Amino acid sequence: MARTRFRSDAGLVARMSTVMLLLGALYVSVFVGLALFTNLSGPFVLFLAAAFGLGQWYFSDKLSMKAMRAREVSPNEAPELHGMIDRLCVLADMPKPRVAISDTDIPNAFATGRSPSHSVVCVTTGIMRRLDREELEGVLAHELSHVAHRDVTVMTVAGFLGVAAGLVMRWGMYFGGGRRDNNALPFLVIWLGSILVYFISFVLTRVLSRYRELSADRSGAYLTGQPSALASALTKISGDMARIPTRDLRQVEGASALLFAPAINKKSLSALFATHPPLEQRLEQLAKISGDLSRPTG
Repeated sequence: MARTRFRSDAGLVARMSTVMLLLGALYVSVFVGLALFTNLSGPFVLFLAAAFGLGQWYFSDKLSMKAMRAREVSPNEAPELHGMIDRLCVLADMPKPRVAISDTDIPNAFATGRSPSHSVVCVTTGIMRRLDREELEGVLAHELSHVAHRDVTVMTVAGFLGVAAGLVMRWGMYFGGGRRDNNALPFLVIWLGSILVYFISFVLTRVLSRYRELSADRSGAYLTGQPSALASALTKISGDMARIPTRDLRQVEGASALLFAPAINKKSLSALFATHPPLEQRLEQLAKISGDLSRPTG
């Protein structure tokens, strides 16, 4: 992680490393499979891998911003928001990210970008209307923690690896062709492989996503020293999210894993597929931090 005043998290580092290692192996296996079971040449397969990787790496912030219909704002356009982020960045001793606003009533926020020096923190107009200053600062500290710990970068790459692997395997199935005429085995292998690749990557990124949200809650709460403000923000946002029409929530599905709170208005069918930990777990953790901070020192 970047050297900042955010608390380090060995558990997060270990999980990010494990997920990237497993997905990297999965990714390599996909392109080896393409080379073995299709007519695609080795150099072309390598070109595909490099093109997918570089494209997602470089344009990750732009893709997330587009999914949220957000725009970058200057200090003149949003002086109070910039002021909060300036203060938190000084407190955390980290580079200031770009600042953006998404014009939607959905109360949420997210951070994205390929590195701490090429990142953006975005809030919605809905969250700015609903939260007071301390609550919004808690949310912003949470998002800045994602940037400082570089888990935004890891989630970007991890999400890309799984999706690209599945897409490329399906692409190879339809356009690569088998090595032998009238041989359905290569097509069957690629089809089954694409399903397996997507499922494994889906589960791995969901597990990492839930832990990184708990880690960002901890880091943000300790940085500001106000876990109760972050807990209040979580409670408000989760309550209001239940009243947002499903049609509006679908507009931000593309960035759901990056959001401060899950963009859903119903309980998930299974915790395995959730991008965020349960609200109760997050509030319980913040209550413990509040108790920790209130204990006398020395």
